[in-house]
Amino acid sequence: MTLINVRNLGITLGAPLFSKLNLSIANGDRLGIVAANGRGKSTLLRCLNGDLEPTTGDITRTRGLRVGHVEQVVPHKLMGVAFYEAVRLALPADQIDSESWRVDIVLDSLDVPEELRQRALSKLSGGWQRLAMLARIWVTEPDVLLLDEPTNHLDLSKINQLERWINDLPRDVPLVICSHDRAFLDATTNRTLFLRPENSQIFSLPYSPARQALDEIDASEARRFQRDMKVAQQLRQQAAKLNNIAINSGSDLLTVKTKQLKQRAERLEDAARPAHQERSSGAIKLANSGTHAKVLVTLDEAAVSTPDGMLLFNSGKRWICQGDRIVLLGLNGAGKSRLVDMIRKSIIDPATSQVGVKATPSLVLGYGDQALSDLSDSSTPFNTISRRFDIGDQRVRTLLAGAGLGIDIQNKPNSILSGGQKARLGMLVPRLSNPNFYLLDEPTNHLDIDGQEALENELMAHEASCLVVSHDRSFVRAIGNRFWLIEKRRLIEVESPEEFFASFAKTA
Repeated sequence: MTLINVRNLGITLGAPLFSKLNLSIANGDRLGIVAANGRGKSTLLRCLNGDLEPTTGDITRTRGLRVGHVEQVVPHKLMGVAFYEAVRLALPADQIDSESWRVDIVLDSLDVPEELRQRALSKLSGGWQRLAMLARIWVTEPDVLLLDEPTNHLDLSKINQLERWINDLPRDVPLVICSHDRAFLDATTNRTLFLRPENSQIFSLPYSPARQALDEIDASEARRFQRDMKVAQQLRQQAAKLNNIAINSGSDLLTVKTKQLKQRAERLEDAARPAHQERSSGAIKLANSGTHAKVLVTLDEAAVSTPDGMLLFNSGKRWICQGDRIVLLGLNGAGKSRLVDMIRKSIIDPATSQVGVKATPSLVLGYGDQALSDLSDSSTPFNTISRRFDIGDQRVRTLLAGAGLGIDIQNKPNSILSGGQKARLGMLVPRLSNPNFYLLDEPTNHLDIDGQEALENELMAHEASCLVVSHDRSFVRAIGNRFWLIEKRRLIEVESPEEFFASFAKTA
């Protein structure tokens, strides 16, 4: 049964985000929406929820349909409210007292620990805040669920938990999911919409097979366009030859034939449409200055501890060598980011090298942390680059524009940038340092799929040596050639990440 029907929908906000979109959402649909940052995914969800009127077209919903929309941002007014109370307040006013038992059921289904339920949202991690927003919507028992970037800020255990929860929902409840997490989309969707300014494409497939089908369509259209243009050119060349003959011979028949050939060429050119070219949200490029050293970092029984001195794990004897793309795996709180920080400090200030950590003197570090703490909110994109690198104002502006930060925002505070824009600015800084070793802590946070694939390609193309922490399973599988796992207070090397990934599914 169709619950929502979209006909010829279009949204223009300065420039067209999408147009002539036709879409139906029925019972049992698990629809993934894919597009680059700023290309209209959240806008489409707002239209489906009835919060925004489209520029063109219309949306019809079945009578009395209850739509639940889980947005990306936690409302400021809820930050001081306890987890349990924030969910309870989502109930209709006349049901808050009598139906609060429903809150317990929803929180139990999401495995929210009792000790967190009375804690203010502001005191919780971004992952628990996301689950609180999901619980607020689900407790209202919607007929359709709209999820906007639901895996943002979630670690791998919570992503797997969310996947299980979604897959355990009643099958007649349709979901619409906007996400850049490719593995998550594969695990939770059965249809995929690639949102485009024109000719959006929809497939009755999860993301990965749908992407393959889309690539084949785009390649076929590119070949067809080139073929049509070649035929049109040949027709014009034939017309030109006939025209010369017609002029010299005075043949009216050849003149008519010339005109017909030109008209056929014009019709072909008018009907031909170039293949879709995805407009990038901004380039991601890396550099690799290289080094003659074979061993870049040595770990010799390095003890990784909490700030209060509690041992998290011991590294044993480990080496990071040139060409290694090591992915560091472990549960949240196991000490991954602390090891990354110990290595970073040993590289940038060898005089205060951490005990058990030795970096070769020739290392030049490219560093990116998941919080993008190196980007001051009060600074601007222009100042972020110009004050660190003496490359001239025009070069700075050109690089920022290439990274998707147009001239209109280069002198505005970093605090107003979107997550994707901050991520691209954050990747520009290590590139200009011309490093030969990268430490990357959750580098794909906030990057769209185009950006994730660009980062993967850059790491591979430059044969960049790196140590990476990531919860993005697709990214880990694409770039890693070695895998370190923190397990039982030890750092061990494993053949692949698959057993670690599968361990979360086993705890369902």
